[in-house]
Amino acid sequence: MSFKSLKTIKDKLGLTALLVFSGSALADVDPYVGNGATYDFPDPVTPLARTALNQHHESFWICVAIAVVVFGVMIYSLFAHRKSRGVTPATFHESTTVEVLWTIVPFVILAVMGASATKSLIEYEDTSGSEMTIKVTGKQWYWVYEYVDGKNTPLSKKGKVRFESHINADHKKASLNNLDVTKIKNYLVDVDKPLVIPIKTRIRFLLKSDDVIHSWWVPKFGVKKDSIPGYVNSTWAYVEKEGTYRGQCAELCGTYHAYMPIVVKAVSQAEYGKWYTAQKSGAGKVKIGTSKAALMKAGEKIYATKCAACHQAEGQGLGKTFPALKGNAMVNGPALEHITMVLKGKGAMPKFDDMSDAELAAVITYERNSWGNKASVVKPADVKKAR
Repeated sequence: MSFKSLKTIKDKLGLTALLVFSGSALADVDPYVGNGATYDFPDPVTPLARTALNQHHESFWICVAIAVVVFGVMIYSLFAHRKSRGVTPATFHESTTVEVLWTIVPFVILAVMGASATKSLIEYEDTSGSEMTIKVTGKQWYWVYEYVDGKNTPLSKKGKVRFESHINADHKKASLNNLDVTKIKNYLVDVDKPLVIPIKTRIRFLLKSDDVIHSWWVPKFGVKKDSIPGYVNSTWAYVEKEGTYRGQCAELCGTYHAYMPIVVKAVSQAEYGKWYTAQKSGAGKVKIGTSKAALMKAGEKIYATKCAACHQAEGQGLGKTFPALKGNAMVNGPALEHITMVLKGKGAMPKFDDMSDAELAAVITYERNSWGNKASVVKPADVKKAR
């Protein structure tokens, strides 16, 4: 063997070792695991996650048993029936026995695995008996949560809670500006407003999308379901213990797909009741003033979370699909046309009619008075009238 061949083998072994140990190091800091389990599923906290884990282990050990038998027979045959021992090759041509065996055995194996998998799939799709319902809407690029109804929970009272969940602004800023992120905790999997749910409650999730296909995925829940435009998907979860559980959009949904994290905070029934009551009373909602300064300040934050991804931070736009707002004729023209565009959308521009009058007034005012634009201030009353 040449020196060059030895060097090649050495390099490959070194690369393999690097991949193995670096993979282990990365797995140790996986925010979804958090329990030191580097080569297995995260610890399940719902019946669905436990079902998926058991299904995986069952299928895995069946495959291991098959591999042991098949490779065992192969290795034994290569050793015991090698040519150097003078063994005469056997022939199984047109053997009815062999034909029957290699048809029945795989069928039995698949039947056993299939029966178990079918039972698991039925469990996944069965959302009956739910005690509360939460609607999850995917948007480019954030999630909208709406508490639709509930049984034996504060949801049974009049009024609903609805809010948007955006990626932590500091994480997004660090990513876009290539800053050092090694010391940022839960990097890219942290949000401004987590979804809060009660433990030991069967919760049905209705998933939809307002633009492209997204996918709501929380590993420790064993839940991954697509949010599809024009279609409502459903899944469920029954969280057994309190904690903060993280996930991400698991469908390639556009330029800022990486900025759609999911954070679910599971709390006790009592704590959830207090949180829900506070949300209904308007606690935590940012009040926006009507002065130009107040609208500009609030509008800057709204623009950064909802508009900058397409129209860019400085309003320079992104090609023909997302035109520049800086010096834009519509932005600098009559306010009604600008308000209507944001409210109803057009082409690649989605509608933002789910925002409050004050929020829309703030972001439109910010666009009309930034980057050299000098147009009129839009008041919440103007937006209300345009609706």
